[in-house]
Amino acid sequence: MSCKKEYMNNNNITVILLETEKKDVENQTVEEDPLTKAIGALGKWQIWICFVVFLVKFPVAWHQMSIIFLAPPMNFTCAETQVEDKFDNVCHANCTDFEYDRSIFKETIISQWDLVCDKQWLKNLTQTIFMLGILVGNMMFGHLSDRFGRRNPFLAAVFLQLISGVTTAYSVNWYMFTTLRFFLAVATGGTMVTSFVLTMELIGAKYRDTVGIIYQIPFNLGHLTLPLFGYYLRDWSTFQLAISLPSVLFLSYYFLLPESPRWLLTAGRTEEAVKIMEVAAKRNGRPTEGIAVSSQKIVVDNDGKQEEHASFIDLFRTPRLRARTIAICFNWFVCGLCFFGVSQYMSHISGDIFTNVAISAAIQVPGTLISVYTNKVLGRKITLISANCITGISCLLIIVVPQSGASHLTLGCTGLLGMSISFATVYLYAGELFPTVVRNSGVGLSSTVARIGSMVAPFVATLSHTSAWLPPLAFGIVPLIGAGLCMLLPDTRGRKLPDTLEEGEA
Repeated sequence: MSCKKEYMNNNNITVILLETEKKDVENQTVEEDPLTKAIGALGKWQIWICFVVFLVKFPVAWHQMSIIFLAPPMNFTCAETQVEDKFDNVCHANCTDFEYDRSIFKETIISQWDLVCDKQWLKNLTQTIFMLGILVGNMMFGHLSDRFGRRNPFLAAVFLQLISGVTTAYSVNWYMFTTLRFFLAVATGGTMVTSFVLTMELIGAKYRDTVGIIYQIPFNLGHLTLPLFGYYLRDWSTFQLAISLPSVLFLSYYFLLPESPRWLLTAGRTEEAVKIMEVAAKRNGRPTEGIAVSSQKIVVDNDGKQEEHASFIDLFRTPRLRARTIAICFNWFVCGLCFFGVSQYMSHISGDIFTNVAISAAIQVPGTLISVYTNKVLGRKITLISANCITGISCLLIIVVPQSGASHLTLGCTGLLGMSISFATVYLYAGELFPTVVRNSGVGLSSTVARIGSMVAPFVATLSHTSAWLPPLAFGIVPLIGAGLCMLLPDTRGRKLPDTLEEGEA
């Protein structure tokens, strides 16, 4: 009997030791990424690079949200029927000359090119084409950054953003304005994808999710500062010039910004990678001995890996993976539609446009910070469901709550608070949900669907001209559908990233 007990105890000890060893191996795998081990997961060097790169998000926000002040609501009347200073916003047949209420804005693209009545849809088309440019920029510069590194495509995108942004301010007609804004959007999309990838490749896995969410805050701050430009610059061309010229500062990144050492190692450019890693290690107070040996090990490991080949079609190969792909993509669509749509809708709510936009932007900063906490404590699934429900319910309440500037502004801001949490969450969720062999394809598809949502957003936001309840109804129902589809998704918090398609279905 005693022998049997001893045998069972030994078995228990063995199991405990094996489980402990397994956990140690798993932890070691994360911690012993050779590049992270050499330069540290997060130190002074990474913080400096992140600060430099994060500044680019300011013009990204300015240009994406600029339509609010480039084409704000303007009262008008037909010049032939105008009585004193009354603006009836009535479209008369064969009227070709309009007068505008210039008490708030001196000149906008609406008053410049008479984008009212039968031309009103051109204002929305301008923003839709801009969002199409963002999509093209994401795809094009994503490919260029994989082929030529992160730094050079990033610098090219910044330079194109500066040139196209400044020349847009001197547009002589709607066609020139829209075409130049398309190229501006391509460049803006390029800075978005290259800056995010560069940042994520420099940060250790331990801090990657937190930094990935904090990456959204400069965008929120850029959105918050936009009303200042609009308030002091009431002419659209001066406003456009002012939000474009700061990009001159980013040309200094030619000297300040290093290439991603992780990309250099995968490209076999070991010597360049070692130099950058040694600078980073010194700045972070870490030893530089052995960096060259570690770098060679990474190159050898990369050469020795046999990657599973998978295609975009594999995202829909099995019922479970298909359902998850559709669910996460729809939630990206929700974010693209509701974030940009509600933001634009806020400018149509009664009250001061500058105050409305500033308040709606300010609420996004705590929303992003809240998402850091909720994603750690509640996980991705509950966070996304809750945030979508907040947006959906608050937008639907706009329909039933008696119309007033304060009540509708409060509900609209609540909706944007939910979207700021959702947007930060879907970035993480998609990256953790898709298997490694189709992760780029999955995240790329999700981002594409989000851009489609943002392309539709301007038309939905301006449905208030047809019926006041249509925009909040659309912005209310769509997030609730997204929340329901989240039930098809697993919670990926704390789980090992899936590498194969089989693991992705687990």
